Amino acid sequence: MRNFTFLAAVITIIFFAFSFKPIHYKIKNASENVLVSKNSVLSVTVDSVSVNQFFKKYSKLKKYKKDVLDIYKKRDFKSIWYDQKNITEFGNLLYQKVNFLKDQGIENTMPYKDDIDEAFNESADEKPSQLETELLLTNMYVFYASNVYSGVDPATLKKIGWFLPAKTISYARILDSLIVDSNRLNEDDNLLFSQYYKLQAALKKYRKIETDNLWNKITIDEANYKDLKPFDISNTIKEIRQRLFVVGDISQDSKSDVYDEELMAGVLNYKKRYGLKLNYTLTKEHIDQLNEPIANRIKTIMINMERCRWIPAKLAKADEYVMVNIPSFRLFYVKNGKYDLVSDIFVGTRMTETVIFSGDMDRIVFSPYWNVPASIIKNELRSQIARDKNYLAENNMEWNGGRVRQKPGPKNSLGLVKFMFPNPNDIYLHDTPAKSLFEFEKRTFSHGCINVKEAKKLAIEILKDDPDWPVDKIDKAMSGEKETTCMLKKKIPIYIGYFTAWVNDEGEISFFPDVYGRDESLDKLLYSDSVTMK
Repeated sequence: MRNFTFLAAVITIIFFAFSFKPIHYKIKNASENVLVSKNSVLSVTVDSVSVNQFFKKYSKLKKYKKDVLDIYKKRDFKSIWYDQKNITEFGNLLYQKVNFLKDQGIENTMPYKDDIDEAFNESADEKPSQLETELLLTNMYVFYASNVYSGVDPATLKKIGWFLPAKTISYARILDSLIVDSNRLNEDDNLLFSQYYKLQAALKKYRKIETDNLWNKITIDEANYKDLKPFDISNTIKEIRQRLFVVGDISQDSKSDVYDEELMAGVLNYKKRYGLKLNYTLTKEHIDQLNEPIANRIKTIMINMERCRWIPAKLAKADEYVMVNIPSFRLFYVKNGKYDLVSDIFVGTRMTETVIFSGDMDRIVFSPYWNVPASIIKNELRSQIARDKNYLAENNMEWNGGRVRQKPGPKNSLGLVKFMFPNPNDIYLHDTPAKSLFEFEKRTFSHGCINVKEAKKLAIEILKDDPDWPVDKIDKAMSGEKETTCMLKKKIPIYIGYFTAWVNDEGEISFFPDVYGRDESLDKLLYSDSVTMK
């Protein structure tokens, strides 16, 4: 009986052993199909030969080959994306980020994304080999990093007239830091200019407004529209109130059709955000601006997120700098992370556009001469002198070595102070006697230089900590009697940029006119069907 029991147990074990077969799946390989257990992870060996073979098969990824090889060389060709069990947690997080590139304002799709999807699909019957998956994920990382952290390449930036310094980044070094702290995938102001994340939050908000169908068109009588003013009553006022509530200029929507004090405050906030003249009047132009399709606003945000990718992240961390934003017609003097001065400016016309570039301010010139550019002499002055022989004397000008210059004084075209930063474009900041031009909302009047409304205040702020230049000495130097130069003890970086959307520290977004049509050209570059993927 005991022998029978033992025999039965042996038969049972053998039966169960043959009844349960290991589960296998097919792995796609360039040469053959290999059966591997789902829970097993082969030892992934990467070398230059396997990398070359990979790019022959996945030829659409060849643009990333140099960066991929650089990454593996710095890691001694060790696997990046596998642990003892499966694809690492960081690999899964990065895959999710690539799946939601739209949140980054990016509409690109990675080549061979379907193959990567299979690698992450637990139920897929066929998957890329582990070696191919390893290399696909490294290419996925370079694709993501180049799109999110770099943006348009430096050569293209120069072609589109963006001469601010392009940031240089190492994808290998960034990868090391991301693996150590994967939270940096969500936000890292060491990788991206801080304004980028503010625009990203605004993008999320405006997409939700679009999804919730809250961007209702404000209706007006086109033929008989009259400017709206406080205490007017109309259905248009009710619709304006709803819009200002949706975007956050007022805290509640009372549904009232009366232009009351609550709406007045909202209108002022809206105009402040858009850089408009601060009053309570709502013109047809204001209504047209409010009626800009939300899809256009979303695209504007995305375009400016792209511009933020070009800016070195360290810019916002500098101790002191001057930033000019052409579309907003504003200058910002930043010191120790705070706005010490914000001033209105006016910039070049469409024929004489202000160039987008950076430099280092090294001196301030008080009561300056204006050396009239040769182009102005040729195109404007010669004809005026021919008509009026006293033109130069009447305008405090004189010939000087074959050139014309305007002598110091209150009517000098540069005003009473200029801020110099050597550059091949001969552009600088300066004061102006034409103060009335700052009353216009769209201020494109100059020959390319930047005219600063608060020029004297800017000089005082810059020299505030210099005991050699107290305010009374600045006042005397700006009397217009003779040119006086102050060499700065420390050069100040100055950045002349172009942002048509900007978010302040309170999270309020401003939209500005695309005065030089640069949004349109960048839109075509980034989102045209004919553009190749980064």
